Amino acid sequence: MNWLTGPAAFVVIWWIVIFAVLPIGVKPADDEMGSRAGAPASPQIGKKAVITTVIATFLWGILYLVSSSDIWSFRS
Repeated sequence: MNWLTGPAAFVVIWWIVIFAVLPIGVKPADDEMGSRAGAPASPQIGKKAVITTVIATFLWGILYLVSSSDIWSFRS
């Protein structure tokens, strides 16, 4: 994995994980004037971004170890 494909793989993994983490713990807001139906009461985006970064770093590490070792070759 070179200096371009490593960060690109991390970005792809991060986006896949954020879409998996976003719906966790979402509760709809109360019916109040000015709020959209389906809008979350407390989205906790910062907390979910940190969780996503930790999970994506772990998954990227596994991808890096597999691609840099001779267990599975991507260059055949």
